[in-house]
Amino acid sequence: MDELVYPRERTLGIITLVLGLLVWVVLIVGTFGGALLMLAVGFLLYLFAQSALIARIKGNGVELSETQFPDLYAHFAACCDRLKMPERPTAYVLAGNGSLNAFATRFLGLQYVVLLSDVIDAMDRHGEGVRFYMGHELGHLRLRHLTGHLLRWPILWLPLLGAAYSRAKESSCDRHGLACCTSAESAAHALAALSAGAKRWAKLDAASYVRQSAGTGGFWMSFHELVAGYPWLTKRFARVMDPQAEAPRRNGFAYVPALFVPFAGRLGAGFGFLVSVYIIGVLAAVAIPAYNDYKVRAELQLVVTESQGARDALAHFYESTQQVPDSLSRVGVESTLPDGSHLSLDNKRMLLTVSTARGEMIFVPRAVEGHVLWSCTNGERVKPTQLPASCRAGSAPR
Repeated sequence: MDELVYPRERTLGIITLVLGLLVWVVLIVGTFGGALLMLAVGFLLYLFAQSALIARIKGNGVELSETQFPDLYAHFAACCDRLKMPERPTAYVLAGNGSLNAFATRFLGLQYVVLLSDVIDAMDRHGEGVRFYMGHELGHLRLRHLTGHLLRWPILWLPLLGAAYSRAKESSCDRHGLACCTSAESAAHALAALSAGAKRWAKLDAASYVRQSAGTGGFWMSFHELVAGYPWLTKRFARVMDPQAEAPRRNGFAYVPALFVPFAGRLGAGFGFLVSVYIIGVLAAVAIPAYNDYKVRAELQLVVTESQGARDALAHFYESTQQVPDSLSRVGVESTLPDGSHLSLDNKRMLLTVSTARGEMIFVPRAVEGHVLWSCTNGERVKPTQLPASCRAGSAPR
């Protein structure tokens, strides 16, 4: 049943999965496993939120069965069979409070399809329409849209990419809804209820609505679709009527501003702009301190190099006499480096402290088989993250 998958979904699914896994690896390695803790906390939050939703569905909804709303259950069973889903999800009817919609969800391996009462009432005399909504939601479960979300999550906010993948998934699910109907027109009219409402959809002129989709190629309509997770309903209607129909081309200039709007799901482009501001703020908060640390490391690496002669002289004196010199002048070392840093010696432990404009570096000696090896650590006003790589590795050049 590969024809039920919108072609772009496969490509976008592979791209988002590969990039998502790469970002997860970078996050886990870059945070020394800290991202795993964030992931665990996120899973706990998801667990509580999802358990509340499932509890609401089970506590307030009506489960479909052969004895409970058998007409709806018959449509649901037929749709599962058409889509070759032998393990049927549990289906519920839930009060819609004016909303024409349906949704699929899962919790701890169990799958659910929820039909809001308003959409069922709107399709009261149009059983094919009910099947379209059932098929659409079953498509999400059949294609595992809910299970692969976590692996792709780190990159789904990316401009253009996240929204394009979301729209492709919706197009695939529309094809599943169409597969559950006996005619394209019946399926399309069910979809039209989202545009014309619970009653007027039955009087919709299909040909006119298809022609209306030609107007979606303007700049602003193109831009707002590019940052949205759903295609325009006029385009969805036209594709259901004819899955092979060529969609109107978007305005090419709309891609430029869309590149700067992260995907914010159903919250829209306005929220996406706020997300972009937030992301820039977070990146700045991370990048600026990291850049400052990089500058300090570069300066301290120069100190490591310039103080090499002092360490060599101290080591040579100790290896020759088995004594710690009482001063730097005893081994012929100046107390000031070319960059102005000051050297001081602990004549008991032979600790060499270099006081720089950035703070202190302390070089610690240890005797190994008659030779002196040095390690370095941070002193006052120097953070461990600002130490040169050789120091953080536990040793400094001899």
